[in-house]
Amino acid sequence: MNLDFLYHPYPSQRNTVFAKKGMVATSQPLAAQAGLEILQKGGNAVDAAMATAAALTVVEPTSNGIGGDAFALVWMKDKLHGLNASGQAPSSISIDAVKAKGHDKMPVHGMIPITIPGVPAAWGELSKKFGKLQLTEVLQPAIRYAEEGYPISPILGKYWDYAFRRFKEIFKGEEYKAWFDTFAPEGRAPKIGEVWKSPGHAATLRSIAETNGESFYKGELAEKIDSYMREHDGFLTKEDLASFEPEWVDPISVNYKGYDVWEIPPNGQGIIALMALNIAKGIDFKEKDSIDTYHKQIEAMKLAFTDGKAHVTDIKHMTTAVEELLSEAYGDARRSLIGDEAILPDPYTPPKGGTVYLAAADGDGNMISYIQSNYMGFGSGIVIPGTGISLQNRGADFSLDESHPNALKPGKRTYHTIIPGFLTKDGKAVGPFGVMGGYMQPQGHFQVVMNTVDFHLNPQAALDAPRWQWMEGKKILVEPHFPNHLAQGLARKGHQIQVATDTGSFGRGQIIWRDEKTGVLIGGTESRTDGAIAAW
Repeated sequence: MNLDFLYHPYPSQRNTVFAKKGMVATSQPLAAQAGLEILQKGGNAVDAAMATAAALTVVEPTSNGIGGDAFALVWMKDKLHGLNASGQAPSSISIDAVKAKGHDKMPVHGMIPITIPGVPAAWGELSKKFGKLQLTEVLQPAIRYAEEGYPISPILGKYWDYAFRRFKEIFKGEEYKAWFDTFAPEGRAPKIGEVWKSPGHAATLRSIAETNGESFYKGELAEKIDSYMREHDGFLTKEDLASFEPEWVDPISVNYKGYDVWEIPPNGQGIIALMALNIAKGIDFKEKDSIDTYHKQIEAMKLAFTDGKAHVTDIKHMTTAVEELLSEAYGDARRSLIGDEAILPDPYTPPKGGTVYLAAADGDGNMISYIQSNYMGFGSGIVIPGTGISLQNRGADFSLDESHPNALKPGKRTYHTIIPGFLTKDGKAVGPFGVMGGYMQPQGHFQVVMNTVDFHLNPQAALDAPRWQWMEGKKILVEPHFPNHLAQGLARKGHQIQVATDTGSFGRGQIIWRDEKTGVLIGGTESRTDGAIAAW
């Protein structure tokens, strides 16, 4: 049959998913199934999340990989824990060293923007602290997908082909050959429905599982990374890898109309979602689909993003306190600037992102909000030969302006886009949520929380609702199905509305809520990608 798997001429509807014993929600059906398999073998929510995360590096390499970073919010025994597994800049890099290579700003691809990957350490640390099963068992489904192969899903195939066509034009150096050998071995991207496998990826996952991540930082994998970096004049070394440790952090929050919304503190941009909610909580939103509601939402987000970009970096290097940015005084002051017309904050141009998000819950009330990313799609374009390790380009966000708060420094974490979210009420868990996608992420968190709290939408409807995205200045991008009468009304208020041709840049979200009285799990998954919920 000659079928077009990206052609959908008719509207489709997903329903909210209910379950009792466990649930995994993510952007790939096979990855969600990997998590469910581990739940059914006696694993808890964290075990399921690690199985899903490892599987995602295999079944969605267009958005994440072993060589990326990760963050997590874990609800365990009635307490919320935060993990920051984002890596620092290499010890040998500096603004002068980058400029000496002929760059006046950080490049997006190649050796320079590679920072220390945190993903393997995140898996090991979460498994050690909260897991019930050994990592060797938890990572087995991912290893199986890599060894035996799996059929390419529609949205995955779409973006894989896009990346290949683009990389074929821009990746000319010898250092990029391993990317093509690994991800385009037939001289093209794998097609939708075609089976793709990566035995080197399987061997790497097995090594990580057997050593609880240690081989990546102090063993055979570290040696391979170090050797390839040296061969191609990179900055990352095995000493940098050996020095890395993920950090347990206290999550930050604001109370939004009776609900506590939680994020990881900076260097992540989750604080921007909280700042926007802090501004918006003093506004009475009477109905969702009104010009006034969208206008005030957009203005709150623009103010929060402008301020966040001016202050957020590695928390050790921030000159403005987190508490100040989340204070009532801050919210009141910024809210007072919202009028009937679109305002013009200092602009920035957000790049597109490549990230995977997952939420998992078990029958005992444990829950996890987890996110990992190579940053922009496949990341730096640098792959360690024979390993399946695609290294992130997170360092592309560093500034080469020494006076900028996010200026490049050795051993410094950059401003980070990936953010897991969590909702509680009166000290009880409501559940994990997230929306991945570069600078769309805090905007997605903001919209999903408001859809839930202000407009009482179920998880699936909260995700399906048309999204908007502030780009820069007064420019607002809206989805193709965003109501035209609302777009026209926003334009009359001074917003420069542009209608996107597809939904790819508006993020991919997952939600799992838990009914406190019954323990029933209530899930929604992303309709903009190959999203799926596995439950029992």
